[in-house]
Amino acid sequence: MKTWKCDVCGYVHQGEAAPNSCALCAADQDHFSPLAIKTTAPDKPQSSRWRCTICDHIHEGAEAPERCVVCGAEKNMFAAVTEEAAFCGSGDIKNILILGGGIAGLTAAEEARKCLADVDITLISKELGIPYYRLNLTRYLAGEIDEAELPMQTSDWFAQQGINLIEGEALQIDRQEKQVSLRDGRSFSYDRLILANGSHPFVPPIPGATRAGVNTLRTVNDAQNILQQLQPGQSVVCIGGGLLGLETAAALARQGAKVTVLEGHSWLMPRQLPQAAGEQLKAHLEKIGIEILCGVTIQELAGDEHLRSVLLSDGREIPAAMVVISAGVRPNSCLARQAELKVKSGLLVDDRMTTNDPDIFAAGDITEHNGRLYGIWPASYAQGAVAGINAAGGNAEFPGVSMATRIKVVDVDLFSIGQFNLADASYRLVEKSNGENYCAIVCRDNHLVGAALFGDTSLAGPLKEAIENEVQLPELPEVQQLFPELIG
Repeated sequence: MKTWKCDVCGYVHQGEAAPNSCALCAADQDHFSPLAIKTTAPDKPQSSRWRCTICDHIHEGAEAPERCVVCGAEKNMFAAVTEEAAFCGSGDIKNILILGGGIAGLTAAEEARKCLADVDITLISKELGIPYYRLNLTRYLAGEIDEAELPMQTSDWFAQQGINLIEGEALQIDRQEKQVSLRDGRSFSYDRLILANGSHPFVPPIPGATRAGVNTLRTVNDAQNILQQLQPGQSVVCIGGGLLGLETAAALARQGAKVTVLEGHSWLMPRQLPQAAGEQLKAHLEKIGIEILCGVTIQELAGDEHLRSVLLSDGREIPAAMVVISAGVRPNSCLARQAELKVKSGLLVDDRMTTNDPDIFAAGDITEHNGRLYGIWPASYAQGAVAGINAAGGNAEFPGVSMATRIKVVDVDLFSIGQFNLADASYRLVEKSNGENYCAIVCRDNHLVGAALFGDTSLAGPLKEAIENEVQLPELPEVQQLFPELIG
């Protein structure tokens, strides 16, 4: 069984081949790429009992006998006697507790159950209800799907897997007693603990950010609140020109809102795109009626109790009945800090997703792995799988995943991978555009380190593979054809 990720929405699929289309965003099969999790759980213990398939004689030993002592059948006619319950973990672990009901926590619970059939697994989620596809919130906001299509599993699935789903908010971790206390007074013990309690939206310190009508989009409740406030033709300002900000703007525009996007950087999606591509994306969005203002600074979200407008530092005032802030997220690391786990920008983990406490693992948005905060669905899935296996006594490692971005928003196909920050003269950016399609690559030391495609993304697969495998430029005929000046 292989693992595939949709490069458009981040959905993860397991199967021998990628699906014909994404179950969430309907992207074609060529928008899927392999997800190298490298979760190598240990083999099941070698059998010490062997059954003759001819006469059913049981032989005790490390391997099958050369011949059956009863019927004389040869060694290849013996089969290992397996236990009824699957087992690949440690029998010393009786209780695994997981904090967080996102994809990281859910995957950790599922993988831990595969390793240990009898261990008690409890998943505590702060949000009410069944864990859901957070990456589908903008589609829900746009009216493309309804709330019933959001859950990742059913309540029956949790019962079948023997996973206890608890609604509650963790308040304190007692590492000495191996116990987690909830805000409502309940407490839960653990042998192994997995922190997968995610992140929260970052709200810049803008005057007026607490006024009614100012929102963030992180949970299904956030989406429901936005939809309850939204009126057709209403003026809405989306603060943030990154991926979530643009998807939110597109969703609200589909609902009939008059949308303005504000971005403090000089162009859209500055972390994923060179300036020329960002400006081309801006032109496309403006053609479909979304106003874009880049390089602006917000002075105040003005109004009384309720928002009235957005004041910019250059004196302009933008009427707004609603604001949605998409300025990134921050790890929910407070609980980990209080427990004296090592935290920098996020909770520090090694390749096994272990924290500085050997009985506490972490996965998803809360983590910092090799100096990187991922904040993307495929990484959370992979980290959750590794944490679940290792918490159950298995052996798995997280090798990291590429920060590739591929989006289909408002009828435009865009792909980005690698880095576009030209730190010094050793980096070289080359671009080509014919008005509709755009391609850019960043080179260093005869290797690709970044690539962006706008419009025609047919080269997304080869460019992604070349960057991930550090292929040299002379070995890339597609790049030579596009940029012959690079090969000399």
